[in-house]
Amino acid sequence: MNKMVSLARLAFLLSAGLGVVSCGKKEQAAQQAPPPVDVATARVDQGDATYFDSYPATVTPLKQVELVAMASGYVTGIYFEDGQRVRKGQRLYKIDQDQYQAGIDQAAADLSAAEANERRAKKDVDRYQELDKQEAIARQVLDNAVAELEAAQMRVKAAKAALDRTKVSLDYANISAPFSGTMGISQVRLGALVSSGQTLLNTLSTDDPMAVDVAVDQKEIPRFTKLLQNGSKNADSLFSLTLPDGSIYPRKGRIELIDRAVNAQTGTIKTRLVFPNPDGMLRPGMTCNLRVRNSTGGSSLMIPQKATVEQMGEFFVYVVQGDSVVQRQIKPGNVINGKIVVREGLNENDEVVTEGVQKLRNGAKVKTGTAAPAPRPN
Repeated sequence: MNKMVSLARLAFLLSAGLGVVSCGKKEQAAQQAPPPVDVATARVDQGDATYFDSYPATVTPLKQVELVAMASGYVTGIYFEDGQRVRKGQRLYKIDQDQYQAGIDQAAADLSAAEANERRAKKDVDRYQELDKQEAIARQVLDNAVAELEAAQMRVKAAKAALDRTKVSLDYANISAPFSGTMGISQVRLGALVSSGQTLLNTLSTDDPMAVDVAVDQKEIPRFTKLLQNGSKNADSLFSLTLPDGSIYPRKGRIELIDRAVNAQTGTIKTRLVFPNPDGMLRPGMTCNLRVRNSTGGSSLMIPQKATVEQMGEFFVYVVQGDSVVQRQIKPGNVINGKIVVREGLNENDEVVTEGVQKLRNGAKVKTGTAAPAPRPN
């Protein structure tokens, strides 16, 4: 009886042990085969690898001048409206001319008196020269008369200079436009007292075309020099502007000049471009971004940027092969409208993972939908 109980107990223990081993193997198998990862994919496609380099820029007039009063007095005339376009030579301001006209009259009278004294001194010299020939006067009398004539002639020259100077002052009382352009807001009003060489009246600038200045790193001088030398070739598509509101300025520009020297403190050189501005959208002092079209030359392999994974400065993607993925290193190029140029590491029509990348590892099983070609950049 005891032997039968012992044998039954042994058989139970053996069957329980086998059940535990069987369950352990099942759990281990389950751990070794995780479910496939749901991912979205895109195919590697050929795309136009054209992009734009962006540079902070400032809009500035090709011509600009501050109109400063060159005569002192009260403003008696303003002959334009704020913001008005004016033509070269158009009268802008008038400063009280009465004082300058009185000065001209005084200078003219002084000149007349000096000329009268010159005529009298000339007659004295002529008369004394005749008497000197007859030895009827002392030589010193003639010498004094000649000296007086020379002094009278100098006084005439001085009087003429004084008259010219007062006439210039009168001209300064009339301010005219030195070139055609647009007036700013007047800094003075009728009746205001202005001082010569001190009071700013207004600012005049040209507005069509407008200059756009950018600071270019000295490393890019060769590139911009070539663009300048090429002149108008492809100018219609090379240079464009992004306005402060994010919109693209509808007109294209051209490179005008590169400054003579690099700024030693910043390591940059000023480069000036010119843009048409018939609608007045560009204003002096406006900040914008210059867009310079660039291209890697023809079409290139491109993938969505979100498909890439960066690790220690190197870039990888997961390529779908059958029902699993393989991690592959790539050499990326420029990012263009959310897509990245692939210079090395992929082939056209390779299928790369774009969604669910963070859940993957090399060799992981995946479950994909229908892979569609990634959209081409605009």
